[in-house]
Amino acid sequence: MSQSLTTEALSFTKPFGIAEKEILNHDVESFLTDLVSQFSERRDTLLAEREIWKQKVDNGMLPDFISESDSIIKSEWKVNPIPKDLQDRRVEITGPVDRKMVINALNANVKVFMADFEDSLAPTWDKVIDGQINLRDAVKGTISYTNEQGKCYQLKASPAVLIARVRGLHLPEKHVLWQGKPIPGCLFDFALYFYHNYKTLQAKGSGPYFYIPKLQTWQEAKWWSDVFHFTEKRFGLASGTIKATVLIETLPAVFQMEEILFHMKEHIVGLNCGRWDYIFSYIKTLKNYPDRVLPDRQGITMTQPFLSAYSRLLIQTCHKRGAFAMGGMSAFIPSRSAEQNGVILQKVFEDKELEATNGHDGTWIAHPGLAETVLSAFDAVLGER
Repeated sequence: MSQSLTTEALSFTKPFGIAEKEILNHDVESFLTDLVSQFSERRDTLLAEREIWKQKVDNGMLPDFISESDSIIKSEWKVNPIPKDLQDRRVEITGPVDRKMVINALNANVKVFMADFEDSLAPTWDKVIDGQINLRDAVKGTISYTNEQGKCYQLKASPAVLIARVRGLHLPEKHVLWQGKPIPGCLFDFALYFYHNYKTLQAKGSGPYFYIPKLQTWQEAKWWSDVFHFTEKRFGLASGTIKATVLIETLPAVFQMEEILFHMKEHIVGLNCGRWDYIFSYIKTLKNYPDRVLPDRQGITMTQPFLSAYSRLLIQTCHKRGAFAMGGMSAFIPSRSAEQNGVILQKVFEDKELEATNGHDGTWIAHPGLAETVLSAFDAVLGER
């Protein structure tokens, strides 16, 4: 491993207990410091460029495709080959990095568990640190949990593949300061998960896999690609060892999907339709346009033309470049009422059947009770592929 690039130290606003000393050792701090010193300024510039673009849209410029990327769009290229354990992703479950949740999700009848440091986790210091410990123990296969009633939860023999979702580019880790300012939360999440797990994951035939949320431009994708290349070089790993799936959940990003794939082509394995955040981004981005007002969200399903077009363009773009096209989150969870549960499962099946028929390679659920229903929808279309 190379030496640290900088001597300027990070400062922490919380005292270190046993958990912190375990997960934030000197080598991790050194790696995190290198990332922060190398990439924080560029991240701040990218966030400032978001604001400039937003002001233009507020003043009448509608989002559109970018003509300067014609050479990328018209040329022949593919993303790098996808690792073997990521080649079947027909059902993925998502959830926070709570210890019991991690075990149950990895044990569910799904292909992948996306362990979430972002939307489903309140980023208190204890939760973030405990989450890193939970994932490290899960990767090692030693994770267990005993509840107050004495029930013990442990991993089964062949758990789902683990992917960590880091925080969005705009979110700070306020408990860690560099040059007096909070560091990017995404670099904190990435550095700790990568450092503690990459060797064990590789030894098991897997690798350090990430979900990247809330991107808006290909420049932000390039920033992540540079973070990955820097990390691989620092730890002496082959280029493309780190793999990422990018969520297309902002309105500007849907116009730059091909560019995002191109600028991350060594590392990217797919794009995901983050449908609920996409709807929110649509509303937020076009708030000054009275002709773009949406009805209550219960009426905004994937059959609506603007969402159907978004989903189908993502599928077309990904398959053209050899990447996975992942479907969105089912908003339903099972009910204790058998009658109500039947209605819910039918709605979920129809939604996922539409995704599979359109060409999605897999999809998200938030509850293990939906796994069988969703698997059946995708199995009917994908078969053994």
